Amino acid sequence: MTTTRQRRTSSSTEREQTSNGATTGYEAELWQMADALRGSMDAAEYKHIVLGLIFLKYISDAFEEAYTRLEAERGAGADPEDPDEYRAENIFWVPVEARWSRLKQQARQPTIGQVVDEAMAGIERDNPALKDVLPKDYARPILDKQRLGQLIDLVSNITVGDAEARSKDVLGRVYEYFLSQFASAEGKRGGEFYTPRSVVKLLVEMLEPYQGRVYDPCCGSSGMFVQSVEFIDAHTSGSARSDISIYGQESNYTTWRLAKMNLAIRGIEGQIAHGDSFHNDRHPDLKADFILANPPFNISDWGGERLQEDQRWQFGAPPKGNANFAWVQHIVHHLAPTGAAGFVLANGSMSSNQSREGDIRKSLIEADLVDCMVALPGQLFYSTQIPACLWFLSRNRRNGKYRDRRSEILFIDARKLGFMVDRTHRDFAPEDIARAYHAWRGEEGVGNYEDVPGFCKSASLEEVRKHGYVLTPGRYVGAEVQEDDGEPFAEKMQRLTAQWQEQQAEGQRLDAAIAANLAKLGFGER
Repeated sequence: MTTTRQRRTSSSTEREQTSNGATTGYEAELWQMADALRGSMDAAEYKHIVLGLIFLKYISDAFEEAYTRLEAERGAGADPEDPDEYRAENIFWVPVEARWSRLKQQARQPTIGQVVDEAMAGIERDNPALKDVLPKDYARPILDKQRLGQLIDLVSNITVGDAEARSKDVLGRVYEYFLSQFASAEGKRGGEFYTPRSVVKLLVEMLEPYQGRVYDPCCGSSGMFVQSVEFIDAHTSGSARSDISIYGQESNYTTWRLAKMNLAIRGIEGQIAHGDSFHNDRHPDLKADFILANPPFNISDWGGERLQEDQRWQFGAPPKGNANFAWVQHIVHHLAPTGAAGFVLANGSMSSNQSREGDIRKSLIEADLVDCMVALPGQLFYSTQIPACLWFLSRNRRNGKYRDRRSEILFIDARKLGFMVDRTHRDFAPEDIARAYHAWRGEEGVGNYEDVPGFCKSASLEEVRKHGYVLTPGRYVGAEVQEDDGEPFAEKMQRLTAQWQEQQAEGQRLDAAIAANLAKLGFGER
């Protein structure tokens, strides 16, 4: 069993891995090529076609890699045509009719739609975890088979399922980018995107869901669950993954299918329901030990007018035009008596006073539910530029195991952390944030907590009251301390004044030279 101290140790290797896995590097180019093949087809329909093929390629890549290895081990008793060889490694068995090489060979044939449908059906037949999950309507007449063949050729050129691609989560990142582009093409507003791994990792590292019921009411592609299980595997013997039970719900049908695929790929069992968590809560009696979520930001058409008297609104009815505090209270409603939650929200949730949001936030704070607030760096998400934050709630802030932090809130301003992975997207390593939180809680092997100006501050409830129950970390952490360079103030001012005078004189000299040159050209003052 890995010790607490070992779990908390940050290393340059971990940071390097975070950076290496930050981007696949060709999402935009791949999207442009795929979108060019869409023609007049509606984006909502085309989405199923493209994502289904990419997933099938993922399965095939993993299968082919294992097949090659087993073929090399034939002499030692391995059988590459034995489905159990693959299932033992949580790799899907791909029957002959579903192998990508066959699809690629048939890509230019008019029957390619039927070939793909047969491939999808064969995989579902031989892999019960994928029953009713894969799209099987490629043979329909409305789908241009020439364009479908071109799309298969395009997908053939990317590798999404071998060991290296899996370690970099290529499939997740391609899906993230494609879903965001489809959402834009369909005119939808935020929320259908895959949560960046660094954000999920931070939520998991802070909550540490080792055992119990883990719930995500808007689970998207199941990234929270995947990271939770990866965390357990990394910090225990691996057998401990049986100590957690997974519950999720997703309203978007395509994304729900992706969630099922994502868990099935990794051999993770979970109860993932399809439906609207507000209006058709499929886990109504669930009280979860851990809740991790990334709800869609600032949704206005969530049907709040039909739920004004709902039992979940213990801290006040959320505004009809914004679902942020409906999500917060839905999460609180599903927390077990000793449960903890971490979730992403738009920054406005920390300070808005519109439509009673300030009153709801005040009630949550006075109920001593708010444990920690984290302001995230910008440019983390593909599909929205809205600044985001993390809320951490706890129903048991003094459990006898850690330091009593009741009537205190930890504020962490992480906006300056991270690095640009390309021109428009940022990533960050979560270790420093998680370490500060665990030190603040007084966990063993982490070291003592200290406020760090500009980064973290443990604020009392009275301080929060004085700030009008605004939870923006920047209000509390103060300015970063500037390192003293050792130069006496009087000497520094004398040096800077002389430097300023020199620059003024140089500026005057340059102005005179420019004026003289303009005069020679006939453009000077007359």
